[in-house]
Amino acid sequence: MLIVRCLTPPRPAQWGISVNNVDKIMITACLILACANARADLALPKSRSEALAMEAQDALPLTRFYDSPQPLGTRAPGTLIRSEDFSGYSLPAGAHARRILYVSRTLNGRAVAVSGVVLIPAGTPPQEGWPVIAWAHGTSGVARQCAPSLMKDMEYGEEGLMPMVRAGFAVIATDYAGLGTPTPHVYDDKIPQANDVVYSIPAAHAAVPALGSRWVVIGHSQGGVAVWGVAELEAKLSDPSYAGGISVAGDMDYKIFEAHDAVTFSSITNMYWPLTAFGVKAGYPTADVSRILTPVMQERYTDMTTKGCWYYDYAVAAEVGEQRAAQPGWDRVPELRRYNEDSRSADKPIKGPLLVLAGDDDMSVNFGNIQSGVARACRNRLPIEFLHRPGLDHDPLMEKTIDLQLEWTRDRLQAKPWKGNCGSVDLTERRTKK
Repeated sequence: MLIVRCLTPPRPAQWGISVNNVDKIMITACLILACANARADLALPKSRSEALAMEAQDALPLTRFYDSPQPLGTRAPGTLIRSEDFSGYSLPAGAHARRILYVSRTLNGRAVAVSGVVLIPAGTPPQEGWPVIAWAHGTSGVARQCAPSLMKDMEYGEEGLMPMVRAGFAVIATDYAGLGTPTPHVYDDKIPQANDVVYSIPAAHAAVPALGSRWVVIGHSQGGVAVWGVAELEAKLSDPSYAGGISVAGDMDYKIFEAHDAVTFSSITNMYWPLTAFGVKAGYPTADVSRILTPVMQERYTDMTTKGCWYYDYAVAAEVGEQRAAQPGWDRVPELRRYNEDSRSADKPIKGPLLVLAGDDDMSVNFGNIQSGVARACRNRLPIEFLHRPGLDHDPLMEKTIDLQLEWTRDRLQAKPWKGNCGSVDLTERRTKK
């Protein structure tokens, strides 16, 4: 996975710009966009056919295993529907996988079937069972075939995911509802995605009895947003087996995100508008996509949300060139406003500890946005630990900090003492010198 979210402006205070001044942030973003795209385009498809060929190399067949029983009836969330061993993934030597289909809850509380995979390390489990990481993945697309469990490398491969397994952790990797299973995916909404993570835990235990009881959640990008949702949900559930979470490059306020994307007419920023519109309508069916997308993007909406995944969506968006993707007045669409509020973080109670990782060279999530969110969380006395890694972009942040993440996870699973660092981190700075 090369890029997970749209390009957004890094380090606004480096130029003396207030994080809350969206207009100046947009200007700054335009200055860096050409250079960022030049780097990214080296590995991006030049056409729809090339994108589909790239995705086909990693794709696995969508089988009847993923079909949801109808109706789900009174099955409780966390109920395992079915499971199967699967040998088609590119796993570390000796590791194996078991697919799961289980019950979760939608944004409105309805029962929904969700697919996922339990990745099991090589060797014999410890006496207390395999240490567990719940994995929340980044953007893969919104079409049914974009489930990470339908990819040979599980979308992330060596970018953090397989190192977890190689280090001796069992990984419970949800696909999120609508990826794999036949229901619309409420893209990038932390409430249903948090449900999908939390309810994968009991289902995985039913499928793989050798799992340990305590668990930590780790998520990147879209998954980093979901981790905040897990922490909020666990504050209500008070599950004693939950030991904390790590949010890697997870945005904390979508309003700045979308305000920038609306006027940055690049292929990467434009491609997220149809995905976002799809997520809004999946969560709030009354939403009118034509109030969110311009006609040129409406023409491509069905293709981008049904025919391919990340690379295909990029290739289709690239056909548009430097044209506006978002309709003027998109920010007045009531369903989109509710969607944004769903994923706003740092203003609700959470069960901690929660480690927040950010890189100030992130071209996909605004570093200042994360840091402002952490400051808000600290003012609200949430159990936060914030670590900043200068010089790291979006995906390298996940890859280059995996050893740190695993050490932190081991400490939490072993119930070692922890304390936040709100009092020791200068949250007014938007950049640390390299």
